[in-house]
Amino acid sequence: MPELPDVTLYLDALERRVLHHTLERIRLASPFVLRTVEPPIASTAGSTVRGLRRVGKRIVFELDDALFLVVHLMIAGRLRWKPRGAPIARRLGLAAFDFDAGTMLLTEAGTKKRASLHLVRGTDALGALDAGGIEPLAADDAALRAALSIERHTVKRALTDPRLVAGIGNAYSDEILHRARLSPVRMTDQMADEEWTRLLAAIRGTLRDWIDRLRAETGEAWPDKVTAFRPGMAVHGRYGEACRVCGTRIARIVHAANETNYCPGCQTGGRLLADRSLSRVLHADWPKTAEELEERTRGPRE
Repeated sequence: MPELPDVTLYLDALERRVLHHTLERIRLASPFVLRTVEPPIASTAGSTVRGLRRVGKRIVFELDDALFLVVHLMIAGRLRWKPRGAPIARRLGLAAFDFDAGTMLLTEAGTKKRASLHLVRGTDALGALDAGGIEPLAADDAALRAALSIERHTVKRALTDPRLVAGIGNAYSDEILHRARLSPVRMTDQMADEEWTRLLAAIRGTLRDWIDRLRAETGEAWPDKVTAFRPGMAVHGRYGEACRVCGTRIARIVHAANETNYCPGCQTGGRLLADRSLSRVLHADWPKTAEELEERTRGPRE
């Protein structure tokens, strides 16, 4: 799912292309992508884009007459910038937004169509789409710590709960926790002040570093390579590879469709966390430390 750094990049690109431009019409290839019926989607025709903003992981277009067009990409949704009037791809295309400067296509890979489009009127209606999480780059230390600790959760769960903090998902929470040298299953009500200091610094440092890095890589171009798996990431998507800091193999926790990647050497004192996809089967045979796992993955000795 595109998270705060990726959505920021989309907003940068949109600001250069559509801010103060006219939205001529919206074409829908799938009726299911539109989740609202009032105001009618046709009422956007001819509107000027007055502003752009992010609400959590949503992209918001502020239009005339207090209309807000809200795009949520979910997991597999992506935005493409094409010449004006470009056709909607048959297999992946959900909608086209025709501006006087070009066309933005909304696409979604896979069979589960979760990306959504809302059209609402007024700031109260827009606020109803906000899960309420605090903005991690705008809040001070006290407010951010209070938000993350208001409920008893693992720190991984707290970081990815949109009711607590906005814009952070599975990928960047892994990166934040590695930078903070914290176990993903550390309980927020058990964290010491020094751990909180590391976490808050890691949240801001990770998000800002990746925004800067992606901006530098993309330049003035459209961000066509939005992905949760980037070569420069420390742990996310690098299961089984060596940690660039300590050399320990990156481990994982799998639960349902979610995977958490972490470094046992940097984050858990060398201890492997139970992987629910395997531990029920392997029971006592499942290795308890990174060293034991390393020994097993080497295969038979020569």
